[in-house]
Amino acid sequence: MEQLAPLIAASINAGTPLLLAAIGLLINERSGVLNLGAEGMMLVAAIAGFAVGYSTRSPLLGFIAGAVCGMLMATLFAWLALRLATNQVATGLALSIFGAGLSAFVGQRFVGLALPAQANSVPLLGDIPFIGPALFHQHWMSYVAFALCLASIWFLYRTRAGLVLRAVGESPESAHALGYSVRGIRYAALLFGGGCCGLAGAYMSLVYTPMWVEGLVAGRGWIALALTAFATWRPARVLLGSLLFGGVTIAQFYLQGMGVTVPSQILSMAPYIATIVVLALISRNPDWIRLNMPASLGKPFRPGSA
Repeated sequence: MEQLAPLIAASINAGTPLLLAAIGLLINERSGVLNLGAEGMMLVAAIAGFAVGYSTRSPLLGFIAGAVCGMLMATLFAWLALRLATNQVATGLALSIFGAGLSAFVGQRFVGLALPAQANSVPLLGDIPFIGPALFHQHWMSYVAFALCLASIWFLYRTRAGLVLRAVGESPESAHALGYSVRGIRYAALLFGGGCCGLAGAYMSLVYTPMWVEGLVAGRGWIALALTAFATWRPARVLLGSLLFGGVTIAQFYLQGMGVTVPSQILSMAPYIATIVVLALISRNPDWIRLNMPASLGKPFRPGSA
């Protein structure tokens, strides 16, 4: 039990950036937009958050900078995919490659620098045996991520705006015929998704690994994209999936500490192998995926054709 609490805490820490990014991508996809540029958005946000956080010694300003940069990247994607009606898959991939190159170029002068580790504990609750160390010694952004997940559940299934968003994702032509601005709603969804990916990227460089190296995000943007499909576009399942993948990520370090004689490279591949296995399992029933996936996901919408 003494070793289980740190494992749970570390899993939550590792799952937080996945949860933040996946919630934003879920809202994107619920509106019918497929943005494969999550990795690039997170990388740009990571260097922006670290640069501002290191220069000002204010993590809060770093998170704000990360969110703003994520939204700017999402705006670029929205302009290309929604305004110019470019292919969403190709545009997202280009955005991811662009973000990787831009972050590497901007981050050259910050390589090797580090931020001091932050001690986090919720007063009183952090002192509860087992539960305190497991759940209440997290960075405040982890609780923001949980709150965003709960808020997205309420928004999607308990509000009129959430119903309209889902309607746009299912049948944009019908929503347009009823007088709703499909493009405007998708713009708003993309901005929200970009902000969430920005917070996830900033979390990576400010909290999870408080330093900057090229490629810091290490594929978590792609895992977050896979997580939305794994969760069948439902926020509660995204939460469970992020904790699962966070646990798989952390397990490699615990296995190495226990002296397990497995090459470290194999253990490092574990989160990505788990992603492939899970996607392969859920893809065995394409009808089940088709029933849960937004009907217009990835398809362009031209108002003149409605």
